[in-house]
Amino acid sequence: MSEYFAPGHGACPGCGLTIAVRNTLEALEGKVFVSNSTGCLEIISSMYNRSAWGVPYIHSLFENAGAVAAGIEAALKALGRKDEGHVVVFAGDGATADIGIGTLSGMFDRNHDVLYICLDNEAYQNTGNQQSGLTPPGANTTTTPAGKIMPGKLGRKKDMVSIAVAHGIPYVASASVAFPMDIRRKVKRAVEFEGAKYIQIHCPCVTGWGIQGKDAVPLARLAVETALYPIVEFENGELVKVRKIKDRKPVEEYLKPQRRFRHLFRHPEGKKILEMIQKIADENAKRYNLDI
Repeated sequence: MSEYFAPGHGACPGCGLTIAVRNTLEALEGKVFVSNSTGCLEIISSMYNRSAWGVPYIHSLFENAGAVAAGIEAALKALGRKDEGHVVVFAGDGATADIGIGTLSGMFDRNHDVLYICLDNEAYQNTGNQQSGLTPPGANTTTTPAGKIMPGKLGRKKDMVSIAVAHGIPYVASASVAFPMDIRRKVKRAVEFEGAKYIQIHCPCVTGWGIQGKDAVPLARLAVETALYPIVEFENGELVKVRKIKDRKPVEEYLKPQRRFRHLFRHPEGKKILEMIQKIADENAKRYNLDI
């Protein structure tokens, strides 16, 4: 089999990004045109003279992956080459929820036939673990340092899935690297729709989260099993499928192994933050009827 995303890239062992990318490209049999914003994936995969990409690939700026993808889609249509492949964006959570949200919204608004995949590792990891809009509450980052003044990030994680649904695009879903076959199914389903599609994939970061590579996938599974990362699927604005949870676990099981959350178990404000995080999980379970 030809390599759509080859070995020899610079990712950390256990990096969730490579799991998400390989499963996406293999699900589409490499028939893609990729727009990739600045971030971890770009750094590890497109070093000078060492590209891991076996498909057409454009490195866009941090803020404009959605606009670049829209341009690729319009050009393919104008050239009569639309059937040659799907236009796919790979962008991190910062490029998606913060810096690039304007061009992403424009792409959604014009309903370009593009599959936008947010690789959600919950911070700006390429530049040293700074807070993004998708960083969860309580997380210790370099811009929300845990100490006497702050107990880590104070605000909640931005709900990009709901923001995408609110744009009225035909397909929106969340996924996790803990369930690769689910990623493949959703990617294949997404491209059946004409228009803009959005899939947000939870991708553990070994360095930013303070974990070992071998623990990345088990922790990604725990995020789902605690209801902190609900796995959902929308078609034309209607919720059509969720991943149910049997014997939902308390959020502490997910938080304790991660260095970015360890301060919560000794900080004076830690108990309050832990209760808030558990409340978020409970709200997710109720909202999506996740419990079996």
